[in-house]
Amino acid sequence: MTHQLKDGGQVMQVGMLARVEGEGGMHIEFKDGKVESVKLNIFEPPRFYEGFLRGRKFTEPPDITARICGICPVAYQSASTEAMETICGAATTPEIQEMRRLLYCGEWIESHALHIFMLHAPDFLGYEGAIEMAADHPDVVKMALRLKKCGNDLMTAVGGRAIHPVNVKVGGFYRMPTVAELLRLRPALEQGLEDAYAAIPLVASFDFPEMEQPYTYVALRHPDRYPLERGTHVVTTTGLRIPVAEIPEHITEFHVEHSNALHASFDGQPYFVGPLARYVLNFDQLSPRAQEAALATGIGRECRNPFKSIIVRAVELAYAFEEALRIIDGWVDGHAPSVPVTPQEGEAIGASEAPRGLIWHRYRIDADGIIQDAQIVPPTSQNQASIEMDLRTAAEQWTDLDDHMLTHRCEEAIRNYDPCISCATHFLDLRVKRS
Repeated sequence: MTHQLKDGGQVMQVGMLARVEGEGGMHIEFKDGKVESVKLNIFEPPRFYEGFLRGRKFTEPPDITARICGICPVAYQSASTEAMETICGAATTPEIQEMRRLLYCGEWIESHALHIFMLHAPDFLGYEGAIEMAADHPDVVKMALRLKKCGNDLMTAVGGRAIHPVNVKVGGFYRMPTVAELLRLRPALEQGLEDAYAAIPLVASFDFPEMEQPYTYVALRHPDRYPLERGTHVVTTTGLRIPVAEIPEHITEFHVEHSNALHASFDGQPYFVGPLARYVLNFDQLSPRAQEAALATGIGRECRNPFKSIIVRAVELAYAFEEALRIIDGWVDGHAPSVPVTPQEGEAIGASEAPRGLIWHRYRIDADGIIQDAQIVPPTSQNQASIEMDLRTAAEQWTDLDDHMLTHRCEEAIRNYDPCISCATHFLDLRVKRS
């Protein structure tokens, strides 16, 4: 809805931003045909997770933090267990790490499939949503549902259920899935692998707006595998390489007046986490087939167009299927599900790569294993500044568009990030003031 202000300015309001998770508003102000200011307002209410973790046992964060997000609970569980095991000096076995990676593959599959086909593809194909898209592209939507089901089934087999898994604990798992349980998933995963590779050229054929952004990319790096559940270092496109333990020395969270969500800076500058950052900083650790499929789309080894993030998500989707099949094919029964973890006083960082980007937790516990302090930094809060910069670029680049088309293009720019704004309603109050 658009209306004129008394001073000659113009306000455009959008009552609902579809196909993102959470509440948000945007204010764009023009002066003399130029963008004066852009603000992404997040109406996210206080959730107090960090507060009520204090005083709880060190074994509780995997179950508590999983409730933060229904789409990527494993990311929170992985970061919290990593931190607690580091504090306590507990070394998990290679088998436990492989099973954690398999669980994470399930999360990447269900999350990437949901975003690519249900939340993002309608933008490029000209539909209001997946339901409208299904009328003309039923086979694509059916494939998307199959892919997401593969991820959900994998999370159920390893984590105990698809949403907020209950089989994860500090030190490993309560039980390991059997070979027979995992092999039952294999036929669907094999079909999912081929579907995922077919999706890469499909999404690469979309018509992408021209936008190249100079952000510093930040992602985890592991010595010998593409980062999912863990990494030993954080690396950036500026050439910095730091141990995970040093993250708080570089990343600072801060409040801004116009938003209830924290912003973050890396060495004082905005930065970017997510699929594009992982891809650019870890391309060499993708499988040969994934590398070949990515390069065949023409995005090269370094992509800086946020609208093309859907291509990278499709590449990561296929890679997650490959990893899941690799782990299942090498699995044997009889491994201990966990290692003993004895609490000791200390503080540590745990980090993993959620589907939307780097997530990290910091915990401090006492000698009895009681949490004294907690800090949880999800990817969307780290990307807030980058999202605002994308919106400014979009508004400046497409000032000649009418309000309806400008609104749509800005909505697309937000959905590039697949932001988890909150776990509640889907709402955007978009205001454009022209004078």
